[in-house]
Amino acid sequence: MTDDLDRLFERLVSVLADDAPGRLAVPFPAAEVYERLVPYRSNRSILKVATHQDYEMAVLRLLAGERGYTSLEPTEVQDALRREAGEANPDTALFRQFPDAILSLNRLAAERSLRGDRAYAPPPPPPLAPPPESAEAADREQDQLEKPPLAGAAFELAEQSETPRQCPYCGETLPGS
Repeated sequence: MTDDLDRLFERLVSVLADDAPGRLAVPFPAAEVYERLVPYRSNRSILKVATHQDYEMAVLRLLAGERGYTSLEPTEVQDALRREAGEANPDTALFRQFPDAILSLNRLAAERSLRGDRAYAPPPPPPLAPPPESAEAADREQDQLEKPPLAGAAFELAEQSETPRQCPYCGETLPGS
């Protein structure tokens, strides 16, 4: 199951590949991720993030190198972001203090994302066969099938009546009857 980080990485890879396939191998400033490549306003529905803070947390995790999707130079910056992402109450906008840090994508993860590889999930088990019914239950079901429904008979009688419809106010016969 994908989360905000996976969707952000997939979107970043998709945007870079659409721009120029060679861009995936070229390091770029980290600020490009949130300013130009995958800005919050134009990507929030694609990323399925509920709030701006959720988006910033995904960017923080991406730049921190979570799941090995990216690496950031200088490594001290990436270490600081990783520590902050692990905090109980992180400053999700901390990455904005390091706009000149250089981001590199993991090529294998980017290729997997472009191919659309997902984690393997086994197929669902076949539906269980209904338990064998007893002879008594089968007889009851057969009796119910043989009896005609009573509700339909009342409607058939009303449709077959020969008396013309009358106006409830004046008693005259209504047209089309």
